[in-house]
Amino acid sequence: MTTFSIDPQDTIATIRPELHGQFIEFLGSCISDGLWVGPDSPIPNIEGIRTGVVEALAELQPPVVRWPGGCYADTYHWRDGIGPRNTRPVTFNENFGTFETDDHAFGTEEFMRLCHLIGAEPWLNINLLSGTVAEMRDWMEYCNRDRGTALAQERAHNDSPEPYDVRYWGVGNEAWAGGGFMTPSAYADEYRRFASAMPSFKSGLTDSDRLYRIACGPDGNKPMERRRWTQDLLEALSNFRQPSIDALDLHFYNWNIEDPQDTPTSFSREGWDRVIHGALEIEDVIHEQRDLIDEGLTRMPEPESPMDTRLKALDLVVGEWGNWHRSAFTERPALFQQVTMRDAITTALTLDVFHRNADVVKMACVAQTVNVLNSLILTDGPATILTPNYDVFMMYKAHRGATALRVEASEPDPDIHVFASATGSRITVNLVNASMTEPNTVELTLPTGARATSHEVLETTHPQNCNTAEDPDRVRRTDAPLPIVTEGAARIEVSPASIRVLSFTR
Repeated sequence: MTTFSIDPQDTIATIRPELHGQFIEFLGSCISDGLWVGPDSPIPNIEGIRTGVVEALAELQPPVVRWPGGCYADTYHWRDGIGPRNTRPVTFNENFGTFETDDHAFGTEEFMRLCHLIGAEPWLNINLLSGTVAEMRDWMEYCNRDRGTALAQERAHNDSPEPYDVRYWGVGNEAWAGGGFMTPSAYADEYRRFASAMPSFKSGLTDSDRLYRIACGPDGNKPMERRRWTQDLLEALSNFRQPSIDALDLHFYNWNIEDPQDTPTSFSREGWDRVIHGALEIEDVIHEQRDLIDEGLTRMPEPESPMDTRLKALDLVVGEWGNWHRSAFTERPALFQQVTMRDAITTALTLDVFHRNADVVKMACVAQTVNVLNSLILTDGPATILTPNYDVFMMYKAHRGATALRVEASEPDPDIHVFASATGSRITVNLVNASMTEPNTVELTLPTGARATSHEVLETTHPQNCNTAEDPDRVRRTDAPLPIVTEGAARIEVSPASIRVLSFTR
């Protein structure tokens, strides 16, 4: 038994809700046939968006959704996706094995409608690779200019008289690979051009600038390259004056590609352990990148004039993360993956890494929300299926806006992971048993007078179980008996491969 001490006074930082962000892209059936079915479909829909997906996401209330990519962003021209759908051009989508035509039925208006329906802020990624500065600027004007311009009038003509007020703008995607195979200095030059042309939407010189500009961070899966990317990018930005920049976008996938016999629903104990341990690497990457950013900021030159500014702060965001199993490369539709408790455990562990590093990571988007990779939602014909990952995000909602706490373990157990946060008099505790087969006992030491008020558990009789159209609730969170707190301690029996979220009032 391991004892974990929880002190509400030992705080880290506020957990920004944006750490629970989502990501949708035109890959496989994430959008086409998944989220988007069209207004004439026999599948229930809201203006073409699948009702089951809307209802599930509206309940989840994701704080932010990233779109249109991803890799797709660097071939996407926003004008293809506005205006009457029957006049939009048909193009071909070659991204990550999709290899299908794209009728652009789901464009800017449809994406903004989705965000409105589910209460999310949009994050738009602009086309840096095959687009132009003028194209980016026009898209921003179309989305955000209040009135009085031709682009604002065009948006109003397309049934959106009010501006979308998009705050988050990504400048390119994975510029170190399919986004241009750029060097850090080459990308820095491109970033300077695009970021400098961004309209501010201020009405006067003293108005605050609400735009949040996100630059391409490194490939988190390549240790040498990711260090060089961040170091060299910041070095290039320190050469002469710095453009406006708010964050670096780190991408990290938990690759599971070594064993051809390992699939999302068929794996051994060795395969389980490999994927669990792989997910934990992201914490070291976050610490490394934070140190590199801090070092890079110290080299920014002092401006010669008070009219200029010095880059003093730079957030770290994780625009793409999640498990990527080998079989996804050959699936049709492209990158489809089922989700079992192995994926749910790593999703919980990754979110807790973000929570624990809330002073460093400001926003994160799981890849991807529907039908692709580490999904929360799968679709099968008319059926909308919520995966175990959906339950993890629902169980973890209580941490949004709370204060992350440091948790001390008496004798650390590599299979037992505990995270806690506090909001007012409430303490919320995540308890993850990452062992595939072994149960355990955990003792929580809590403030005097604490009592348990809720206890949810996500577990299943077999780790390879998953939810399907025929059995949509095979792996589902349930309420569990409340533990008794005696003299400030609560003892909890934890089953293998399980996730628990407990709330205590003090």
